[in-house]
Amino acid sequence: MSYRNKTFVSFDGDNDMHYYRLMQAWKQNENILFDFFNAHDLNSARDTSPEESIKSQLAERLRNTKVFVILIGESTRYLYKFVRWEIEQAIKRDLPIIAVNLSGKKSLDTDRCPPLLSDALVIHISFNAKIMQYALENWPDSHEKYRKEGKSGSYYYKEEVYNGLGI
Repeated sequence: MSYRNKTFVSFDGDNDMHYYRLMQAWKQNENILFDFFNAHDLNSARDTSPEESIKSQLAERLRNTKVFVILIGESTRYLYKFVRWEIEQAIKRDLPIIAVNLSGKKSLDTDRCPPLLSDALVIHISFNAKIMQYALENWPDSHEKYRKEGKSGSYYYKEEVYNGLGI
């Protein structure tokens, strides 16, 4: 399915929007090697729209998604209305999931990560353009391999990967 080339970014719109905007700025900056095809560019869902209308728009974005990125902030684990639904959809659609810890942690952040992701096949990384680009390029293939082997659970990149990227 070649049309599934987008990156869906899930995040706490009230508290973590600036991290999402920073990702967009990295993409625009020619001095930073960071790129993703943003699923949020497909359509607009307004906060004032009815919940079902918003979920319909989000579902359309998810149908065009190749990889699901979730920004894990202080309150992410407590968001149920949309973030939890987006996670459920990503798991149901068997999308590669990249959990990006805004705290800087390079592995599962049990204090902030939504419990729904505890048993799912997920790579956990820190918030940094280089490691995010590395994960966007490498995790989908690893996800596919692990899925075929029947594996699930939390994964993370070893310190050597971060060091190799100069982080």
